Amino acid sequence: MTATNVPPIRTVDEHIHRRRWAILGVLVISLLVVVLDNSILNVAIKTIADPDKGLGATQSELQWAINSYTLVFAGLLFTAGILGDRFGRKRTLLFGMVIFGLASLLSAYSQSPGQLIAARAVMGFGGAFVMPATLSIISNVFEPQERPKAIGIWSGAVGLAIAIGPITGGALLDHFWWGSVFLINVPIVIVGIVAMLVLVPDSRDPRPGRLDPIGVVLSIAGLVSLVYGIIRGGDAGWGSVEVIGTIVLGLAVLAFFVWFEKRSDHPALDVRFFRDPAFSAAAAAIGLVFFALLGVTFFMAFYLQSVRGYTPLQTGLLLLPLAVAQLLFSARSSVMVKRFGVRAVTTGGMLLVGLSFLSFLWMDRTSPIWILCVVFFVQGAGMAHVMPPATNSIMSSLPREKAGAGSAVSNTVRQVGGALGVAILGSVLSSVYRDRISGDLDKLPPNVPRGPAGDSVEATLAVAGRLGDRGAALVDPAKDGFIDAMHAASIGSAVVGLIGAVVVFLWMPRRDAGQTGPGAGRPGEPVEEQRSAKV
Repeated sequence: MTATNVPPIRTVDEHIHRRRWAILGVLVISLLVVVLDNSILNVAIKTIADPDKGLGATQSELQWAINSYTLVFAGLLFTAGILGDRFGRKRTLLFGMVIFGLASLLSAYSQSPGQLIAARAVMGFGGAFVMPATLSIISNVFEPQERPKAIGIWSGAVGLAIAIGPITGGALLDHFWWGSVFLINVPIVIVGIVAMLVLVPDSRDPRPGRLDPIGVVLSIAGLVSLVYGIIRGGDAGWGSVEVIGTIVLGLAVLAFFVWFEKRSDHPALDVRFFRDPAFSAAAAAIGLVFFALLGVTFFMAFYLQSVRGYTPLQTGLLLLPLAVAQLLFSARSSVMVKRFGVRAVTTGGMLLVGLSFLSFLWMDRTSPIWILCVVFFVQGAGMAHVMPPATNSIMSSLPREKAGAGSAVSNTVRQVGGALGVAILGSVLSSVYRDRISGDLDKLPPNVPRGPAGDSVEATLAVAGRLGDRGAALVDPAKDGFIDAMHAASIGSAVVGLIGAVVVFLWMPRRDAGQTGPGAGRPGEPVEEQRSAKV
């Protein structure tokens, strides 16, 4: 008798099992509203930077508008997961959706960059309760043999949000003011809350962990200090005492955070998980992919709109191949893993990501746009073969009742990677652009401040537009300077992707826990899940 002749032991209640795909659909809506917001923002940042149509935000303020969200999100994810384990995942999911919807209203009607940054931080607070709850509920309503497919669909929803976000944002910006890109979240939140109340079951850990407020404060303080120093480096120069001091302080606080968490019996982030090389490699793969992805999408909005002259809607359509590839390949990545093994699939995906970023080095002001679409498609295909297998590797290494912890780790490294990508690559972009444009700013009339005009390509072009014929001489140098800066940032993204390929090749297992044979399971996998694979 073989394992295929014996039906697996059912571990999920039959009533829940029957509506599991409907539940997944509701969770996808919840995920969409969180990811949709960031993907919409990618095409809106140029408009928000416009002093006439938007808030006149500088490049560093735009970086903070993105990172205030991701830093609060990342800092609270593990605590939010534990709260879900303790009080019920459905309750925390509903709480997060309500906060996210209210903060979206605040963002839409912000009157200054500072208000937008603060409102985005509140959105991150709400989002922190949404993301881990969705993945935890998936782990509790799907049997182990169906879970990889469900997680693949969950990851594919990210691709869907990447697809509809920029297009929706572009269409809104063509007809309404910039705040509409945040206001669109509200009806999605309302639909999601109603569907959750009707369909989603509640679950909790019978032995939940204790809260760790000290760990939460340390993690947020360390990350904010580190990211602040990196962003300031792009503005004030990397030799500044302020920049070096805040970066060193951030690293020191994060080191103390790790030391504190290792000795805590109720850590906000259980760093002991990372003792497993496969777990660490999977987490690193997710973090590095998002480092490159969010860093590149930050400057792509300026390349397509400021340099190439496309509208926000056209920019959203040009990002469509990236999303389509993720939609096509994410749900099918589990099939590739079964055939070739998790290490081969994730390594190949990271190589595709890294090499696709190198392709940006051949992009200039007149490159055929179809080439960029092909590059985006390749990027999306590579990411689709990294995120679902890596996420499943993390989730399968923990018992089901600790799903909140595993989800929090996965999403924490995702958000921290994205925040560092925006900060580091955005600062590289800013530093190189300032160097390239500084000599040409001498062409400005004496009464025009040089500093603000060189903050970003959008600031330079805005000044040139206000000066009319006198500012025309700045247009070409501004666009050429941005191209040089984009190439520098692209090299950084490519290096990160290729480092990720090396990491997963060296430390990811050849095959995942479900492929190693009858009875095989990762440490911590519930006994009943291991038994279901036996003869």
